[in-house]
Amino acid sequence: MTDVAKQLSRTHDISSKVAQVFQKRTQLAQQQFAERVQAAYAKHAADLVDKPLSPWDIWTDWSRYSVDFAQRSVLFWDAIRQRGNQFVEHTRAGLQPVLHFDYEVVLDGRAFDKPVNYALLRIVPPQGVTVDPKRRPYVVIDPRAGHGPGIGGFKDDSQVGVALREGHPVYFVMFYPEPEPGQTLLDVCAAEATFVRKVRELHPESAKPAIIGNCQGGWAAMMLAAAHPDDTGPIVINGAPMSYWGGAWSAGEGDNPMRYSGGNLGGTWLASLTADLGNGVFDGAYLVDNFEGLNPANTFWDKYYHVFANVDTEPPRFLEFERWWGGFYLMNREEIEWITQNLFVGNKLWSGEVKAGAGKHFDLRELKVPIVLFASMGDNITPPQQAFNWVADVYGSTDEIKARGQVIVGLLHEDIGHLGIFVSGKVAKKEHAQIVSVLKSIEALPPGLYGMKITEEKGADGKPVYDVHFEERRLEEITARLNRFKRADEKPFEAVQAVSEFNQRAYELFAQPLVQALSNEYTAKLGREFHPLRFQRWAFSDLNPWLAWLKPAAGMVEAGRQALGPESPSRRVERMMSEIVSASLDYYRAMRDATSEASFFQTYGNMFGLYMADRHEAEAKVQAQRVDPRELPFVKEALASIEKGGYAEALTRVGALLGSDDVQIPLARIELKAELAKDYAELLPDLAPDEWRRTRGEQDIIVRYARERAIETLPKLLDERADRERFLVLVEKLAADPRLLGRKMSAHDRGVIEAVRKALSASAPRLAAVKKSQAS
Repeated sequence: MTDVAKQLSRTHDISSKVAQVFQKRTQLAQQQFAERVQAAYAKHAADLVDKPLSPWDIWTDWSRYSVDFAQRSVLFWDAIRQRGNQFVEHTRAGLQPVLHFDYEVVLDGRAFDKPVNYALLRIVPPQGVTVDPKRRPYVVIDPRAGHGPGIGGFKDDSQVGVALREGHPVYFVMFYPEPEPGQTLLDVCAAEATFVRKVRELHPESAKPAIIGNCQGGWAAMMLAAAHPDDTGPIVINGAPMSYWGGAWSAGEGDNPMRYSGGNLGGTWLASLTADLGNGVFDGAYLVDNFEGLNPANTFWDKYYHVFANVDTEPPRFLEFERWWGGFYLMNREEIEWITQNLFVGNKLWSGEVKAGAGKHFDLRELKVPIVLFASMGDNITPPQQAFNWVADVYGSTDEIKARGQVIVGLLHEDIGHLGIFVSGKVAKKEHAQIVSVLKSIEALPPGLYGMKITEEKGADGKPVYDVHFEERRLEEITARLNRFKRADEKPFEAVQAVSEFNQRAYELFAQPLVQALSNEYTAKLGREFHPLRFQRWAFSDLNPWLAWLKPAAGMVEAGRQALGPESPSRRVERMMSEIVSASLDYYRAMRDATSEASFFQTYGNMFGLYMADRHEAEAKVQAQRVDPRELPFVKEALASIEKGGYAEALTRVGALLGSDDVQIPLARIELKAELAKDYAELLPDLAPDEWRRTRGEQDIIVRYARERAIETLPKLLDERADRERFLVLVEKLAADPRLLGRKMSAHDRGVIEAVRKALSASAPRLAAVKKSQAS
């Protein structure tokens, strides 16, 4: 087949598949809309039709409902007025962080040699909470994605709150509304490194600080740890997009529409245009607008109807959330261009192509600390694929993770949405609290990839009690499970990147000089003030003289409130109509997202098929020729060193042999291991944690691919008499330790001990004296 015929055949195949998926999406959208309408009728109105009211009951209920509806309308619009006043006051006050806790400024990045609009805060423990300055400090980095900082400490049950209650000092990385002139993301990364070093100075006797990154704060935390691997402790990233091209492509529902927007809009040039119209400043309100556009039902109806329907109790919660949601922050043009070109469209962070300054690049393989990835299946902004696929891109296989001594723990929520990962009190009390409580145990895990499982039971007092265990996973299996199309749906994004670079260059050459010449500070500020998200807030505030009647009217309504119960027939019909409106907007969203998805793959899928697919096929053939993992460089290097090493390698090899059949690792076992390591520290090798994990990972590979030789060559690692004696003393002490006497040993462990004893018996006669009863 000629190249042209092959390309045409490929594009026909792509178009056919896209059409099939689009048809399925539309059919499902129609089905879901019909089901929701039918369910709303059945739940709220069906029995009213089956058992109709008398004319007098209808008139009585309607008259009472009219009063209630009118009163709720006044109170609802007064809540909107209060939101506007709150927005105006918050803006005039400088858009302070919406932290629930008091804080002190430790470092202000605006005073640095390269000033940035970031600062390091120390969270002041609330009354009744005591922190231990010798315990590991926590540093929380919030996302700078249009909103202001504070979501990580938005309420008492939050990431900040659970860490404080565990007795840890907590620090918070905040940012001010306006960027410093000329600041870049690399300047911000350098400032965050300075913050971490300051925290270490303030807690010299503590373990290295744990870094918690939320959403875009997640990749900021990863960049920080990659650029300064010796300064940070474990990294916890929550709902953080690391592989921007990934998506669910789940059968039966629209697929993560945000990942298609960059391609459908022609790439990164629009961000540059928006920043140029802002006189070199990008308005974060546009990012918030994008988030709101993902769920029009909630944005335009559900959240407001919830306030209207529960107007006597709901406004305080509504206003609390809107205080954060309505705080819009700014970025420099350089910052938003760096983000869009390197991350959103370029997807370059995991590839090592992003420059870290001074001729260096961010290399995620340089990380020396455990990483915890927390994502949710219900997150349509950062789906699990975007949170996880970078692991497969960076490491390639489970063996490489082990060879580099890395520990990666995944925690997956079933249904919570993107914001719920950060603001939900239930998530804070369960997932975030357990992460804090087991982080030290995670550091003690052997290198590898793990799933963290949290089971919930009721304690004797009726309160929930959580149990944590870890399950070791294979990277290859997890990647296949999350990506049902084997990531073939990511390939068109390479065409997006090429088109984006072309459009960006064209904009910079032909349009940018004119736009910058026409922009000035006055027009930029005017444009920001009249952005729809700002306008809808200050226009419905006390700044508007036409609303002067609203506050006293609301006071009169509250004084004479005649609330109608939720079981009123009219209220039930109202809820049915509200559900139909919400279902209609969800139907619109489903059709919009299906159209967006279809147009994206029709455009860029065919473009990829015509111009880039042949190169990928050639690369795939080359990779297919190296299917034997024993041929991978790090595996060959580990196997070549099977007879090299000493006491540390011998001890970790025995540990690898004993742990090679562990499917689940209970938290209690890890804690016991930590206790034993502390008690027998003088008999253990003096290794830094990252060096211990690297050594254990190398031995895991040796045991996996050459188990028999690993046992046979074990005596060569203990050639030195002192090492043999030390090893034997440790074995005897462990065998006699009462904490291990009651532990039931598996057949696998008995076999390992017998094999090791037999291999060492010639050179270590005393090992044969170990009681056989301890292996039975």
